[in-house]
Amino acid sequence: MLIRNVKESDFEEIYNLVKTAFETAKVSSGTEQDFVYELRARDTYLPECEFVAEKDGKIVGHILLSRVDVETDDGGIFKGVMVAPLSVALEERGNGVGGMLISNACMMAAELGYPGAFLVGDPEYYNRFGFVETTEYNIKNDSEIDDKFVLACPTCTGGFRGIKGKVNLH
Repeated sequence: MLIRNVKESDFEEIYNLVKTAFETAKVSSGTEQDFVYELRARDTYLPECEFVAEKDGKIVGHILLSRVDVETDDGGIFKGVMVAPLSVALEERGNGVGGMLISNACMMAAELGYPGAFLVGDPEYYNRFGFVETTEYNIKNDSEIDDKFVLACPTCTGGFRGIKGKVNLH
C-alpha cells in the first residue's frame, strides 16, 4: 500500500472513488464527490494535506484536509484542520487504509503547524483514531450538527492545551 500526495491527474479517479465509497456509507448526502472539488476551490484548501492510498496502481483511499479556525474565548484564533472527506473503497474497508490516511494527513498537519484536527463523523469509527467530542477539549460545537458527531483530535502532544473556544465545521 502506497500513501502519497494527490496529483491533478488523480482528480477523476478520486471523484469516482468518493462517489462509490459514500454510496455504502452510514451517512451520506450523495454529494461528497462534488464537495471535494468545492473544498479544493476554497482558500482554506491544503494541497499538501490531500493524500491517496494506492494499491496495485489503483486508488483505494482518499483524504483531504482544510484549514479551520477555532474562535477562542480570549478573542484569538486557534488554527486547526478539518478532515473531510475520508473515503475508502468497499473492498479495502477493515484493512487499515482509513487509519493510514488519517495518520499520514494528521502528521503532515502537525508539521505544517496545525496542532488539532476536527471532523464530522461517526464516533464509533473515529474514536479508534483518537477523535472525541470537541467539548472534551473545551471547544464548543457552533453548528447545527449534533455535538456527538463533531469530533476533535490533537495532531501533536498538547495540541489543544490552553484552548477554550468554539468551532463551526461547514
